[in-house]
Amino acid sequence: GQPLEPRRLSLAAVPKVPGLEEMLSAARARVRRQQRGGLAPERAVQAVRAAAELPFPAGLRRERELFAELRASGQARAMQYAFFAERAASRAQGTARGTARGTAGMGYQDVSSLLPFRLGTMGRGIVTCLVKANIPVVALEQDQEHLDTGRKAVMLLLEREATKMERGAQTLDFHNPARLRFTVDFDLLRDVDLVIEAVFENMALKKEIFHKLSRVCKPEALLCTNTSALDIDEIASATSRPQQVIGTHFFSPAHVMRLLEIIRGRHTSPAAIATATQLARALNKVGVVVGNCFGFVGNRMMFPYVQQAVFLVEEGSTPEAVDQALEDFGFKIGPFRMSDLAGLDVGWRSRQGQGLTGPSVAAGTPARLRHGQRYSPLPDLLCESGRFGQKVGRGWYRYERPGGRTATPDPWLHDLLAQYRHTHGIQTRRIDQEEILERCLFALINEGFAVLAEGVAAGPEHVD
Repeated sequence: GQPLEPRRLSLAAVPKVPGLEEMLSAARARVRRQQRGGLAPERAVQAVRAAAELPFPAGLRRERELFAELRASGQARAMQYAFFAERAASRAQGTARGTARGTAGMGYQDVSSLLPFRLGTMGRGIVTCLVKANIPVVALEQDQEHLDTGRKAVMLLLEREATKMERGAQTLDFHNPARLRFTVDFDLLRDVDLVIEAVFENMALKKEIFHKLSRVCKPEALLCTNTSALDIDEIASATSRPQQVIGTHFFSPAHVMRLLEIIRGRHTSPAAIATATQLARALNKVGVVVGNCFGFVGNRMMFPYVQQAVFLVEEGSTPEAVDQALEDFGFKIGPFRMSDLAGLDVGWRSRQGQGLTGPSVAAGTPARLRHGQRYSPLPDLLCESGRFGQKVGRGWYRYERPGGRTATPDPWLHDLLAQYRHTHGIQTRRIDQEEILERCLFALINEGFAVLAEGVAAGPEHVD
Protein backbone atom coordinates (compact mmCIF):
# COMPACT_ATOMS: atom_id res chain seq x y z
CA GLY A 1 0.00 0.00 0.00
CA GLN A 2 2.98 2.35 -0.17
CA PRO A 3 3.91 4.52 -3.20
CA LEU A 4 6.49 3.04 -5.56
CA GLU A 5 7.91 6.31 -6.86
CA PRO A 6 10.60 6.78 -4.17
CA ARG A 7 11.84 3.26 -4.83
CA ARG A 8 11.72 3.38 -8.63
CA LEU A 9 15.32 2.88 -9.84
CA SER A 10 14.77 4.82 -13.08
CA LEU A 11 14.20 7.97 -10.96
CA ALA A 12 17.35 7.56 -8.85
CA ALA A 13 20.40 9.74 -9.41
CA VAL A 14 23.04 8.18 -11.68
CA PRO A 15 25.98 7.16 -9.48
CA LYS A 16 29.54 7.95 -10.45
CA VAL A 17 31.30 4.71 -11.42
CA PRO A 18 35.03 4.59 -10.56
CA GLY A 19 37.22 3.77 -13.57
CA LEU A 20 34.27 4.03 -15.99
CA GLU A 21 36.26 5.69 -18.78
CA GLU A 22 39.03 3.07 -18.67
CA MET A 23 36.48 0.23 -18.63
CA LEU A 24 34.53 1.57 -21.61
CA SER A 25 37.70 2.37 -23.59
CA ALA A 26 38.92 -1.20 -23.05
CA ALA A 27 35.52 -2.59 -24.12
CA ARG A 28 35.52 -0.44 -27.25
CA ALA A 29 39.05 -1.57 -28.17
CA ARG A 30 38.04 -5.21 -27.62
CA VAL A 31 34.92 -5.08 -29.84
CA ARG A 32 36.85 -3.20 -32.53
CA ARG A 33 39.41 -5.99 -32.51
CA GLN A 34 36.91 -8.87 -32.38
CA GLN A 35 34.27 -7.40 -34.72
CA ARG A 36 36.41 -5.49 -37.18
CA GLY A 37 34.48 -2.96 -39.24
CA GLY A 38 31.18 -3.75 -37.46
CA LEU A 39 28.97 -0.82 -36.49
CA ALA A 40 26.64 -2.60 -34.04
CA PRO A 41 29.16 -3.78 -31.37
CA GLU A 42 30.63 -0.30 -31.07
CA ARG A 43 27.15 1.28 -30.84
CA ALA A 44 26.34 -1.22 -28.07
CA VAL A 45 29.30 0.12 -26.07
CA GLN A 46 27.99 3.66 -26.66
CA ALA A 47 24.57 2.58 -25.35
CA VAL A 48 26.19 1.20 -22.18
CA ARG A 49 28.03 4.52 -21.78
CA ALA A 50 24.71 6.39 -22.03
CA ALA A 51 23.22 4.10 -19.36
CA ALA A 52 26.14 4.75 -17.04
CA GLU A 53 26.34 8.52 -17.51
CA LEU A 54 22.88 9.93 -18.36
CA PRO A 55 19.59 10.09 -16.45
CA PHE A 56 17.30 7.20 -17.34
CA PRO A 57 14.99 8.99 -19.86
CA ALA A 58 17.99 10.57 -21.62
CA GLY A 59 19.77 7.19 -21.72
CA LEU A 60 16.71 5.57 -23.33
CA ARG A 61 16.54 8.32 -25.94
CA ARG A 62 20.21 7.85 -26.76
CA GLU A 63 19.75 4.08 -27.09
CA ARG A 64 16.79 4.61 -29.43
CA GLU A 65 18.85 7.02 -31.57
CA LEU A 66 21.68 4.47 -31.85
CA PHE A 67 19.23 1.69 -32.76
CA ALA A 68 17.53 3.86 -35.42
CA GLU A 69 20.93 4.67 -36.92
CA LEU A 70 21.84 0.98 -37.11
CA ARG A 71 18.46 -0.10 -38.48
CA ALA A 72 18.81 2.30 -41.42
CA SER A 73 22.46 1.40 -42.10
CA GLY A 74 23.87 -0.45 -45.10
CA GLN A 75 25.37 -3.01 -42.72
CA ALA A 76 21.91 -3.92 -41.37
CA ARG A 77 20.61 -4.48 -44.91
CA ALA A 78 23.71 -6.51 -45.79
CA MET A 79 23.40 -8.72 -42.70
CA GLN A 80 19.69 -9.35 -43.37
CA TYR A 81 20.55 -10.24 -46.97
CA ALA A 82 23.37 -12.58 -45.83
CA PHE A 83 21.04 -14.30 -43.33
CA PHE A 84 18.47 -15.16 -46.00
CA ALA A 85 21.06 -15.79 -48.75
CA GLU A 86 22.79 -18.46 -46.64
CA ARG A 87 19.52 -20.31 -46.15
CA ALA A 88 18.49 -19.95 -49.80
CA ALA A 89 21.85 -21.25 -51.02
CA SER A 90 21.77 -24.34 -48.80
CA ARG A 91 18.19 -25.18 -49.90
CA ALA A 92 18.65 -24.88 -53.68
CA GLN A 93 20.61 -27.26 -55.85
CA GLY A 94 22.05 -26.97 -59.32
CA THR A 95 23.63 -24.09 -61.18
CA ALA A 96 22.39 -21.65 -63.79
CA ARG A 97 23.56 -24.15 -66.42
CA GLY A 98 21.00 -26.62 -65.10
CA THR A 99 17.88 -26.10 -63.04
CA ALA A 100 18.02 -24.81 -59.50
CA ARG A 101 15.84 -26.96 -57.31
CA GLY A 102 15.30 -27.79 -53.66
CA THR A 103 16.36 -31.10 -52.12
CA ALA A 104 12.98 -31.85 -50.54
CA GLY A 105 11.80 -34.13 -53.35
CA MET A 106 15.19 -35.63 -54.18
CA GLY A 107 16.15 -39.06 -52.86
CA TYR A 108 19.48 -39.18 -51.07
CA GLN A 109 21.49 -42.19 -49.98
CA ASP A 110 21.78 -43.13 -46.32
CA VAL A 111 25.33 -42.64 -45.08
CA SER A 112 26.01 -44.87 -42.09
CA SER A 113 29.79 -45.13 -42.50
CA LEU A 114 32.32 -42.82 -44.08
CA LEU A 115 35.96 -43.02 -45.03
CA PRO A 116 38.32 -40.05 -45.41
CA PHE A 117 41.39 -41.09 -47.43
CA ARG A 118 44.72 -39.52 -46.37
CA LEU A 119 45.34 -37.73 -43.08
CA GLY A 120 47.12 -34.57 -44.11
CA THR A 121 46.02 -31.19 -42.75
CA MET A 122 42.71 -31.33 -44.60
CA GLY A 123 42.03 -35.01 -43.92
CA ARG A 124 42.52 -34.52 -40.19
CA GLY A 125 40.03 -31.66 -40.13
CA ILE A 126 37.50 -33.70 -42.11
CA VAL A 127 37.80 -36.66 -39.69
CA THR A 128 37.24 -34.27 -36.78
CA CYS A 129 34.07 -32.89 -38.47
CA LEU A 130 32.66 -36.36 -39.01
CA VAL A 131 33.36 -37.59 -35.47
CA LYS A 132 31.71 -34.45 -34.06
CA ALA A 133 28.64 -35.24 -36.20
CA ASN A 134 28.50 -38.82 -34.76
CA ILE A 135 29.10 -40.46 -38.15
CA PRO A 136 31.15 -43.68 -37.91
CA VAL A 137 34.52 -43.06 -39.55
CA VAL A 138 37.26 -45.28 -40.97
CA ALA A 139 40.39 -43.21 -41.66
CA LEU A 140 42.72 -44.67 -44.30
CA GLU A 141 46.38 -43.83 -44.96
CA GLN A 142 48.91 -45.11 -47.48
CA ASP A 143 51.38 -46.57 -44.93
CA GLN A 144 51.86 -47.10 -41.19
CA GLU A 145 54.21 -44.14 -40.72
CA HIS A 146 51.74 -41.64 -42.19
CA LEU A 147 48.89 -43.34 -40.31
CA ASP A 148 50.64 -42.98 -36.94
CA THR A 149 51.40 -39.30 -37.59
CA GLY A 150 47.85 -38.65 -38.77
CA ARG A 151 46.26 -40.54 -35.86
CA LYS A 152 48.27 -38.54 -33.32
CA ALA A 153 47.26 -35.22 -34.94
CA VAL A 154 43.58 -36.23 -35.21
CA MET A 155 43.40 -37.34 -31.56
CA LEU A 156 44.95 -34.05 -30.47
CA LEU A 157 42.36 -32.11 -32.51
CA LEU A 158 39.52 -34.20 -31.08
CA GLU A 159 40.76 -33.73 -27.50
CA ARG A 160 40.68 -29.95 -28.04
CA GLU A 161 37.18 -30.14 -29.51
CA ALA A 162 36.01 -32.40 -26.66
CA THR A 163 37.23 -29.84 -24.10
CA LYS A 164 35.23 -27.11 -25.85
CA MET A 165 32.10 -29.29 -26.05
CA GLU A 166 32.24 -30.30 -22.37
CA ARG A 167 31.59 -26.68 -21.44
CA GLY A 168 28.26 -27.01 -23.23
CA ALA A 169 27.43 -30.30 -21.44
CA GLN A 170 28.04 -32.35 -24.60
CA THR A 171 30.45 -35.27 -24.92
CA LEU A 172 32.54 -36.48 -27.84
CA ASP A 173 32.94 -40.24 -28.18
CA PHE A 174 36.15 -40.73 -30.17
CA HIS A 175 37.93 -43.52 -28.27
CA ASN A 176 35.29 -46.05 -29.35
CA PRO A 177 36.58 -48.18 -32.31
CA ALA A 178 32.99 -48.49 -33.55
CA ARG A 179 32.99 -44.70 -34.05
CA LEU A 180 36.55 -44.09 -35.27
CA ARG A 181 39.09 -46.52 -36.74
CA PHE A 182 42.47 -45.93 -38.38
CA THR A 183 43.80 -48.33 -41.00
CA VAL A 184 46.13 -48.89 -43.95
CA ASP A 185 43.94 -51.73 -45.27
CA PHE A 186 42.36 -50.66 -48.58
CA ASP A 187 39.97 -53.63 -48.43
CA LEU A 188 38.04 -51.95 -45.61
CA LEU A 189 36.67 -49.63 -48.31
CA ARG A 190 34.36 -52.41 -49.51
CA ASP A 191 31.64 -51.70 -46.94
CA VAL A 192 31.67 -47.90 -46.58
CA ASP A 193 28.84 -45.77 -47.98
CA LEU A 194 30.88 -42.69 -48.82
CA VAL A 195 34.57 -41.96 -49.39
CA ILE A 196 36.17 -38.51 -49.16
CA GLU A 197 39.59 -38.47 -50.84
CA ALA A 198 41.86 -35.75 -49.43
CA VAL A 199 45.25 -36.09 -51.15
CA PHE A 200 47.11 -33.02 -52.41
CA GLU A 201 46.23 -31.30 -55.68
CA ASN A 202 47.71 -33.62 -58.29
CA MET A 203 45.45 -34.78 -61.10
CA ALA A 204 47.43 -37.93 -61.98
CA LEU A 205 47.42 -39.06 -58.34
CA LYS A 206 43.71 -38.36 -57.89
CA LYS A 207 42.81 -40.28 -61.06
CA GLU A 208 44.92 -43.24 -59.92
CA ILE A 209 43.13 -43.25 -56.54
CA PHE A 210 39.66 -42.94 -58.07
CA HIS A 211 40.38 -45.79 -60.47
CA LYS A 212 41.24 -47.94 -57.46
CA LEU A 213 38.21 -46.70 -55.45
CA SER A 214 35.95 -47.58 -58.38
CA ARG A 215 37.23 -51.16 -58.33
CA VAL A 216 37.13 -51.67 -54.54
CA CYS A 217 34.05 -49.77 -53.29
CA LYS A 218 30.53 -51.16 -53.50
CA PRO A 219 28.57 -49.91 -56.56
CA GLU A 220 26.31 -47.56 -54.60
CA ALA A 221 29.14 -45.92 -52.62
CA LEU A 222 29.54 -42.19 -53.22
CA LEU A 223 33.06 -41.11 -54.24
CA CYS A 224 33.90 -37.54 -53.16
CA THR A 225 37.05 -35.59 -53.92
CA ASN A 226 38.20 -32.79 -51.66
CA THR A 227 39.76 -30.66 -54.37
CA SER A 228 40.07 -26.89 -54.35
CA ALA A 229 40.39 -26.41 -58.11
CA LEU A 230 40.73 -29.58 -60.23
CA ASP A 231 38.31 -30.78 -62.92
CA ILE A 232 35.71 -33.11 -61.38
CA ASP A 233 34.84 -34.62 -64.79
CA GLU A 234 38.45 -35.60 -65.47
CA ILE A 235 38.70 -37.24 -62.03
CA ALA A 236 35.38 -39.04 -62.67
CA SER A 237 36.66 -40.31 -66.03
CA ALA A 238 39.02 -42.65 -64.17
CA THR A 239 36.03 -44.52 -62.69
CA SER A 240 33.31 -46.81 -64.01
CA ARG A 241 30.67 -44.75 -62.15
CA PRO A 242 30.95 -41.02 -62.97
CA GLN A 243 27.38 -40.50 -61.71
CA GLN A 244 28.65 -41.34 -58.18
CA VAL A 245 31.57 -38.87 -58.28
CA ILE A 246 31.17 -35.42 -56.75
CA GLY A 247 33.41 -32.66 -55.42
CA THR A 248 33.27 -31.82 -51.70
CA HIS A 249 35.59 -28.87 -51.18
CA PHE A 250 36.16 -28.28 -47.47
CA PHE A 251 37.88 -25.04 -46.51
CA SER A 252 40.85 -25.04 -44.17
CA PRO A 253 40.73 -25.62 -41.23
CA ALA A 254 37.98 -28.08 -42.15
CA HIS A 255 36.69 -28.60 -38.59
CA VAL A 256 36.22 -24.82 -38.15
CA MET A 257 35.14 -23.33 -41.51
CA ARG A 258 31.40 -23.65 -42.15
CA LEU A 259 31.41 -23.50 -45.95
CA LEU A 260 31.33 -26.72 -47.98
CA GLU A 261 31.46 -26.29 -51.76
CA ILE A 262 29.64 -29.16 -53.47
CA ILE A 263 30.76 -29.47 -57.10
CA ARG A 264 28.57 -31.28 -59.57
CA GLY A 265 30.23 -32.86 -62.57
CA ARG A 266 28.66 -33.41 -65.98
CA HIS A 267 27.44 -36.88 -64.98
CA THR A 268 26.87 -36.43 -61.22
CA SER A 269 23.44 -37.86 -60.31
CA PRO A 270 20.75 -35.89 -58.44
CA ALA A 271 20.91 -38.49 -55.64
CA ALA A 272 24.66 -37.87 -55.24
CA ILE A 273 24.07 -34.11 -55.00
CA ALA A 274 21.26 -34.59 -52.47
CA THR A 275 23.46 -36.93 -50.39
CA ALA A 276 26.36 -34.47 -50.33
CA THR A 277 23.96 -31.67 -49.34
CA GLN A 278 22.50 -33.84 -46.58
CA LEU A 279 26.03 -34.59 -45.36
CA ALA A 280 26.76 -30.84 -45.20
CA ARG A 281 23.71 -30.37 -42.98
CA ALA A 282 24.77 -33.27 -40.73
CA LEU A 283 28.17 -31.59 -40.34
CA ASN A 284 26.48 -28.24 -39.54
CA LYS A 285 28.03 -26.71 -42.63
CA VAL A 286 26.57 -24.49 -45.31
CA GLY A 287 26.63 -26.68 -48.41
CA VAL A 288 26.53 -24.72 -51.68
CA VAL A 289 26.22 -26.56 -55.00
CA VAL A 290 28.31 -25.01 -57.79
CA GLY A 291 29.44 -25.84 -61.30
CA ASN A 292 32.69 -27.40 -62.42
CA CYS A 293 35.43 -24.97 -63.50
CA PHE A 294 38.99 -24.32 -62.37
CA GLY A 295 38.78 -23.09 -58.77
CA PHE A 296 34.93 -23.45 -58.76
CA VAL A 297 33.57 -20.34 -56.97
CA GLY A 298 35.51 -19.84 -53.72
CA ASN A 299 39.05 -20.27 -54.96
CA ARG A 300 38.39 -18.90 -58.43
CA MET A 301 37.36 -15.60 -56.81
CA MET A 302 40.28 -15.81 -54.38
CA PHE A 303 42.93 -16.02 -57.14
CA PRO A 304 42.60 -12.44 -58.46
CA TYR A 305 42.07 -11.11 -54.91
CA VAL A 306 45.35 -12.60 -53.64
CA GLN A 307 47.07 -11.74 -56.92
CA GLN A 308 46.27 -8.04 -56.43
CA ALA A 309 47.56 -8.25 -52.85
CA VAL A 310 50.89 -9.63 -54.15
CA PHE A 311 51.07 -6.94 -56.87
CA LEU A 312 50.61 -4.28 -54.15
CA VAL A 313 53.56 -5.74 -52.24
CA GLU A 314 55.64 -5.76 -55.44
CA GLU A 315 54.91 -2.06 -55.90
CA GLY A 316 55.92 -0.94 -52.41
CA SER A 317 53.44 -2.12 -49.78
CA THR A 318 54.08 -4.86 -47.19
CA PRO A 319 52.11 -8.00 -46.29
CA GLU A 320 51.26 -6.54 -42.90
CA ALA A 321 49.97 -3.25 -44.40
CA VAL A 322 47.73 -5.09 -46.90
CA ASP A 323 46.40 -7.46 -44.23
CA GLN A 324 45.78 -4.58 -41.82
CA ALA A 325 43.78 -2.61 -44.40
CA LEU A 326 41.54 -5.57 -45.25
CA GLU A 327 41.12 -6.69 -41.63
CA ASP A 328 40.20 -3.14 -40.54
CA PHE A 329 37.62 -3.14 -43.35
CA GLY A 330 36.04 -6.28 -41.84
CA PHE A 331 37.79 -9.42 -43.13
CA LYS A 332 38.54 -11.89 -40.33
CA ILE A 333 41.98 -12.50 -41.81
CA GLY A 334 44.01 -10.73 -44.50
CA PRO A 335 45.21 -12.45 -47.71
CA PHE A 336 48.80 -13.03 -46.54
CA ARG A 337 47.92 -14.42 -43.11
CA MET A 338 45.27 -16.52 -44.86
CA SER A 339 47.86 -17.87 -47.34
CA ASP A 340 50.23 -18.76 -44.50
CA LEU A 341 47.40 -20.55 -42.67
CA ALA A 342 46.33 -22.56 -45.74
CA GLY A 343 49.93 -23.38 -46.77
CA LEU A 344 51.80 -21.62 -49.57
CA ASP A 345 52.84 -24.95 -51.09
CA VAL A 346 49.19 -25.72 -52.02
CA GLY A 347 49.03 -22.80 -54.47
CA TRP A 348 52.60 -23.48 -55.61
CA ARG A 349 51.73 -27.06 -56.65
CA SER A 350 48.64 -25.76 -58.44
CA ARG A 351 50.69 -23.18 -60.37
CA GLN A 352 53.22 -25.88 -61.30
CA GLY A 353 50.36 -28.04 -62.57
CA GLN A 354 49.12 -25.14 -64.70
CA GLY A 355 52.61 -24.60 -66.14
CA LEU A 356 52.94 -21.13 -64.58
CA THR A 357 56.12 -21.95 -62.68
CA GLY A 358 58.72 -24.71 -62.44
CA PRO A 359 60.53 -26.69 -65.13
CA SER A 360 57.59 -26.67 -67.57
CA VAL A 361 57.91 -22.90 -68.12
CA ALA A 362 59.53 -22.32 -71.53
CA ALA A 363 63.05 -20.89 -71.56
CA GLY A 364 63.09 -17.15 -72.18
CA THR A 365 59.64 -16.57 -70.64
CA PRO A 366 59.68 -13.17 -68.86
CA ALA A 367 59.72 -13.63 -65.06
CA ARG A 368 56.68 -11.38 -64.57
CA LEU A 369 54.53 -12.37 -67.54
CA ARG A 370 52.42 -15.47 -68.26
CA HIS A 371 50.09 -15.93 -71.25
CA GLY A 372 50.23 -12.21 -71.95
CA GLN A 373 49.09 -11.35 -68.40
CA ARG A 374 50.98 -9.80 -65.49
CA TYR A 375 52.38 -12.45 -63.14
CA SER A 376 54.25 -12.23 -59.85
CA PRO A 377 56.81 -14.95 -59.04
CA LEU A 378 57.10 -13.73 -55.42
CA PRO A 379 55.00 -16.59 -53.91
CA ASP A 380 57.08 -19.09 -55.95
CA LEU A 381 60.32 -17.61 -54.59
CA LEU A 382 59.06 -18.04 -51.03
CA CYS A 383 58.20 -21.70 -51.67
CA GLU A 384 61.57 -22.34 -53.34
CA SER A 385 63.11 -21.10 -50.06
CA GLY A 386 61.04 -23.63 -48.09
CA ARG A 387 58.71 -20.97 -46.68
CA PHE A 388 55.37 -22.79 -46.74
CA GLY A 389 53.57 -20.79 -44.04
CA GLN A 390 52.48 -21.58 -40.49
CA LYS A 391 53.23 -25.29 -40.66
CA VAL A 392 56.97 -24.63 -41.03
CA GLY A 393 57.01 -21.39 -39.02
CA ARG A 394 57.92 -19.19 -42.02
CA GLY A 395 55.94 -17.78 -44.92
CA TRP A 396 54.89 -14.21 -45.61
CA TYR A 397 55.41 -13.83 -41.86
CA ARG A 398 57.59 -15.42 -39.21
CA TYR A 399 55.99 -17.59 -36.48
CA GLU A 400 57.23 -18.52 -33.02
CA ARG A 401 57.54 -22.19 -34.07
CA PRO A 402 56.31 -24.57 -36.80
CA GLY A 403 52.53 -24.67 -36.44
CA GLY A 404 52.56 -21.43 -34.45
CA ARG A 405 49.74 -18.90 -34.81
CA THR A 406 51.34 -15.55 -33.95
CA ALA A 407 52.43 -13.78 -37.15
CA THR A 408 55.24 -11.23 -36.87
CA PRO A 409 56.81 -9.19 -39.71
CA ASP A 410 59.97 -10.88 -41.00
CA PRO A 411 63.09 -8.80 -41.82
CA TRP A 412 64.19 -11.63 -44.16
CA LEU A 413 61.11 -11.02 -46.32
CA HIS A 414 61.62 -7.26 -46.36
CA ASP A 415 65.20 -7.82 -47.56
CA LEU A 416 63.92 -10.19 -50.26
CA LEU A 417 61.37 -7.58 -51.41
CA ALA A 418 64.06 -4.88 -51.64
CA GLN A 419 66.30 -7.19 -53.69
CA TYR A 420 63.38 -8.33 -55.88
CA ARG A 421 62.33 -4.76 -56.67
CA HIS A 422 65.92 -3.82 -57.51
CA THR A 423 66.31 -6.88 -59.80
CA HIS A 424 63.13 -6.07 -61.74
CA GLY A 425 63.59 -2.28 -61.75
CA ILE A 426 60.40 -1.62 -59.77
CA GLN A 427 60.14 1.91 -58.38
CA THR A 428 58.54 1.66 -54.94
CA ARG A 429 55.82 4.11 -53.96
CA ARG A 430 53.55 4.80 -51.01
CA ILE A 431 50.26 2.88 -51.30
CA ASP A 432 47.38 4.07 -49.13
CA GLN A 433 44.62 2.04 -47.52
CA GLU A 434 42.00 3.14 -50.05
CA GLU A 435 44.02 1.79 -53.00
CA ILE A 436 44.58 -1.52 -51.19
CA LEU A 437 40.84 -1.91 -50.57
CA GLU A 438 39.77 -0.92 -54.08
CA ARG A 439 42.23 -3.15 -55.93
CA CYS A 440 41.65 -6.24 -53.78
CA LEU A 441 37.87 -5.92 -53.41
CA PHE A 442 37.11 -4.94 -57.00
CA ALA A 443 39.17 -7.92 -58.23
CA LEU A 444 37.04 -10.16 -55.99
CA ILE A 445 33.74 -8.57 -57.07
CA ASN A 446 34.54 -8.62 -60.80
CA GLU A 447 35.39 -12.32 -60.66
CA GLY A 448 32.09 -12.91 -58.86
CA PHE A 449 30.24 -11.33 -61.79
CA ALA A 450 32.19 -13.55 -64.21
CA VAL A 451 31.17 -16.63 -62.17
CA LEU A 452 27.52 -15.58 -62.47
CA ALA A 453 27.79 -14.74 -66.18
CA GLU A 454 29.20 -18.22 -66.93
CA GLY A 455 26.53 -19.98 -64.88
CA VAL A 456 28.98 -21.57 -62.45
CA ALA A 457 26.74 -20.36 -59.61
CA ALA A 458 22.93 -20.35 -59.76
CA GLY A 459 22.55 -16.87 -58.31
CA PRO A 460 24.29 -14.10 -56.38
CA GLU A 461 23.21 -15.66 -53.06
CA HIS A 462 25.36 -18.71 -53.83
CA VAL A 463 28.39 -16.55 -54.56
CA ASP A 464 27.90 -14.40 -51.47
